[in-house]
Amino acid sequence: MELSCQDWMSALPEELWDVSLTDLAIPGSHDAMSYCLDINSPLLRSESDFFRVLDGLFYCFTRPVIFKWATTQDKSIEEQLSMGIRFFDLRIAHKPNDSSSDLYFTHVIYTHLTVLETLVSVATWLKSHPKEIVILACSHLEGMDDTRHESFIYSLKKLFGSKLCPRTESVLTLRNLWASGYQVILSYDSQVAARHQELWPAIPYWWANKHTAQGVISYLEWNKQQGRPEGFFVSGLNLTADRCYIAKNRKESLRTLTYSNWDILSKWVEEQTPGSDPKSLNIIAGDFVGPLPLCSQVIALNQKLRRRNSIQIKKQY
Repeated sequence: MELSCQDWMSALPEELWDVSLTDLAIPGSHDAMSYCLDINSPLLRSESDFFRVLDGLFYCFTRPVIFKWATTQDKSIEEQLSMGIRFFDLRIAHKPNDSSSDLYFTHVIYTHLTVLETLVSVATWLKSHPKEIVILACSHLEGMDDTRHESFIYSLKKLFGSKLCPRTESVLTLRNLWASGYQVILSYDSQVAARHQELWPAIPYWWANKHTAQGVISYLEWNKQQGRPEGFFVSGLNLTADRCYIAKNRKESLRTLTYSNWDILSKWVEEQTPGSDPKSLNIIAGDFVGPLPLCSQVIALNQKLRRRNSIQIKKQY
């Protein structure tokens, strides 16, 4: 299979066009928008009072530390799309004491870019790549009351229009989505989503909360033994360092931690298989998806699905 990461879905062989997206291997971006965090922005509402006091007293020390551990990506969303990312972990919030209706992406602090201006870029990219399907997972949604939810959802519908695949769509194959003109599966982690057929429920994300590759892999393997969820689900390769680890490793950053563990994580990815089997994987998300070859490795896993389908067809004859 000849792979073009920019248009890898349309480059898949025809025998995979009738496989559900929930059974394909799809590369994802954890905390996709953290490449544009604003180091001077307020802390998230959900941060503890103790951390707020600490940040207020030692701002010059805490902010550089927050920035280097909260930054999980270094490529723009357009670049991530062109590299092959098709699942985006988008954490969204309204800033405290902000009189405007603007929403921002978050990871401990807020981003420079607003949500809507970023998603306009996604919509523009999709127009140039009409056979690529993206999964946008909107979560956290801090500081949003019912009015803000409805206003935001209205903007999403207006922006993506007929490209939004409704959750009532039961045939999630490339062939069917192409025929229907659908390009966006929009997951919305709020009860408000139930009012809108264009919105899908929250997508399960297997998060290990570990700072070593071995810890992440052990957690993911344990989940695999329990059996895969129905529908879409994400296996997170992202490492997590708690405040104790950060205090003991002042010269490190999330980038250095991710890079130093990548070889082990990479070998594990190569051993995985997509499909409908209980131990198969679907979306595999990670940090620093630009410099690390996550996209090409995950996309290549679909070759295993193709070979398995070919063997099954031969057995029928």
